[in-house]
Amino acid sequence: MEILQFAFMRRAILVCVLISLMVPLMGTVIVLKRLSTMGEALSHTGLAGVAIGLAAGLNPVAVAAVVSVLASLAIEYIRKAFPKYAEIAANVVLSAGIGAAAIVSGFIKNPASFNSFLFGSIVSISPFETRLVIGLSVIVIFFSVTMYKELLFITMDEEAARLVGVPANALNIIFTVMTAVMVSVTARTVGALMISSLIVIPVACALLLARSYRQTVLYAIGFAFVFTLSGLAISVAWNLKPGGTIVLTGVLCLFILLAIRKFASKK
Repeated sequence: MEILQFAFMRRAILVCVLISLMVPLMGTVIVLKRLSTMGEALSHTGLAGVAIGLAAGLNPVAVAAVVSVLASLAIEYIRKAFPKYAEIAANVVLSAGIGAAAIVSGFIKNPASFNSFLFGSIVSISPFETRLVIGLSVIVIFFSVTMYKELLFITMDEEAARLVGVPANALNIIFTVMTAVMVSVTARTVGALMISSLIVIPVACALLLARSYRQTVLYAIGFAFVFTLSGLAISVAWNLKPGGTIVLTGVLCLFILLAIRKFASKK
């Protein structure tokens, strides 16, 4: 394919593959713990960090990572205060992130630079940002593989996990911080407004087919591969925004699976 001759396209495909690996690994835990809004909360607080960075003349990705980590710690703190209503924590931080982003964005001299983080542009990702995604994906994959059993425990029954000696509190903090960094870094590629969808939709599709936790993780990775690579191909062929195309591809697939499941249940 002639388009693969271009370095930016090869970087885009590589990033798609890496995102398809690491996002479902974290997303499966997030969805099964009923914290689906956490991705959205962190992406919006990340946007506030981007706005602060652009307004102050600092690296927006670095500032977004710092702000997202602080937001993730706030989520974990609030979640402990409302153990039976975990979604409250994400919604509180989401509201704070939206408010902060709206206020600080008014001080940015070049709004176009801020808009690029809203919807992302995977085909314009720089070599440095590519290396950043590579490093982050290695850390996420290593963490998810080595802590597989512990993550399974705290996902299915956190209290039981503590009883068998799993350091649930420390693991929750590490997981939440890593999710925050992942969201802030990948927001540059698929967009801050899109990354929360990419966290949830592949896992939602996987849940329709999987019969175990392991299958859910593997199917979610498979669906993420399909969504990102096909969405990227469609966006290039039709000259569309890659982030939005990837997400809409996933949504379309989810509705198709739901329709097939409903049709099969009637037989």
